[in-house]
Amino acid sequence: MEAGGTRMKLRHILYRYVLFTAFLFLQLVKLSHSFPSTQGKNPPYLTSDVEDVSGKSFDYIVVGGTSGCPLAATLSERFSVLVIERGGSPYGNPMVSDKIYYGFPLLQSDEFSSVAQSFVSKDGVKNHRGRVLGGSSAINGGIYSRASYDFVKTVGWDEELVKEAYEWVESNIVFKPELTIWQSVVEFGLLEAGILPYNGFSMEHIEGTKISENIIVLLNATVKNIIFHVNGKGNESIVRGVRFIKSDGSTSQTYEAYLNQPENSSSRGDVILSAGALGSPQILLLSGIGPEKHLKNFGIPPVLNLKGVGKEMKDNPGIALLVDTKPIYRFPDTPQVAGITKDMKFIVEGGIIPVSFNATRMPIAIKLAFPESKGTLELNSTDPRQNPAVEFHYLEKEKDLEECTKMAQLLSKIARSQSVVLFLGKEPQDNLMSSQDELKNFCKKNVRTYYHYHGGSTVGSVVDDDYKVYGIKGLRVIDGSTFLESPGTNPMATLLMLGRYQGIKIVRERENATVSCSPPPPPP
Repeated sequence: MEAGGTRMKLRHILYRYVLFTAFLFLQLVKLSHSFPSTQGKNPPYLTSDVEDVSGKSFDYIVVGGTSGCPLAATLSERFSVLVIERGGSPYGNPMVSDKIYYGFPLLQSDEFSSVAQSFVSKDGVKNHRGRVLGGSSAINGGIYSRASYDFVKTVGWDEELVKEAYEWVESNIVFKPELTIWQSVVEFGLLEAGILPYNGFSMEHIEGTKISENIIVLLNATVKNIIFHVNGKGNESIVRGVRFIKSDGSTSQTYEAYLNQPENSSSRGDVILSAGALGSPQILLLSGIGPEKHLKNFGIPPVLNLKGVGKEMKDNPGIALLVDTKPIYRFPDTPQVAGITKDMKFIVEGGIIPVSFNATRMPIAIKLAFPESKGTLELNSTDPRQNPAVEFHYLEKEKDLEECTKMAQLLSKIARSQSVVLFLGKEPQDNLMSSQDELKNFCKKNVRTYYHYHGGSTVGSVVDDDYKVYGIKGLRVIDGSTFLESPGTNPMATLLMLGRYQGIKIVRERENATVSCSPPPPPP
């Protein structure tokens, strides 16, 4: 079958919502559900008391995010790790942990403490970022989808280690979904629209539709900037640790935590930023790493004029059709089925999302997987708790706009499929016009985010192939800010994999450094 001249296939998406990244992290470091206080306890533990870690030293310091959870768990097998999370723990908060409250965290955001922090890009599109242990993966739809094989080859990752890292994640948190009635309707609607063949349940990103004990976790603390030591011999900036503040704004006092300083400098650990596509570039800029002119505008002493920081920002543009006629209350329903078109260009999903605490809507949404339009991120303030300013330039490139018109036509076809019409009892009023100009205007007026924004600290311009920041010793960035493209149906699976993957590589790097620096064995 054909849809808009493009042959497409169908698959199920692997799905999990309740056991999100934060739970994965805590499982892997063997933390119990009832967290003990830190007094009289050995690590691992969770604490919101900054005095528990202030002035102390660790082998590695990991700053927040989705990738940071499996990364810290992996490093903790051999080394001491401090994880700094600007938000709190999700436990005891049903708005995060219970599927029936899917989408509700996005309805209640505040300046310092909500699990979802809202922001509006300079394009005028509303967006959100996670502020909770586990990062944005703790508040999203829980879709788990591996990156395509082409993506893995393009970025140059070790394919066997990637496979091992994915399987490590999947063995802990991934399971096959039981489709709800609405998800089954979406599934058949995609098939009717020509998204074929039916691939069933799959973790692969393919065309079609598918279904420790060495860790301290400091919660509710926001990293202010990185502490450097300048090597007098070569004027090389070496990372010593981080400065952080309480996230609640109750005090302006600054605290510090440090990296251990072994005699053998080749076996020294790192500060690793996993704070996401907004958080990691922001921390780099606040630390004096970035375009020198921009830093001086905020009175930040430049450490390194690294012009790529904050550049190559992308967000996958999406549009949606509401197939229901008005807001009523239905149980929220996370996407469990996705249609992926030929060449992986478009990804289609349907869900039921809350628009208030007593009403939901039923959108079918589609995103452009590989947009050409890109933007920038800059500081708004020197307060690390405030969102940076970001502009994505949605649909600025003509090719993106043309692709969006095709997405609109495909959405209309799915919304008018027999399966969807029979379920709703009437044909939806999508109000899509037929001319190219009308479709373009529809796209410009209705462009929205899929929450898959990335870039700002990309490989090749800010970090090297080992995710080490150029020109700085002891600093890495491991998260979605390093991506030039968003992998998979949803990047969460690959972000989790990346944390495990890079954790293994770092451990091996340390082992090799230890071996190479060991004294020769005595003569026989």
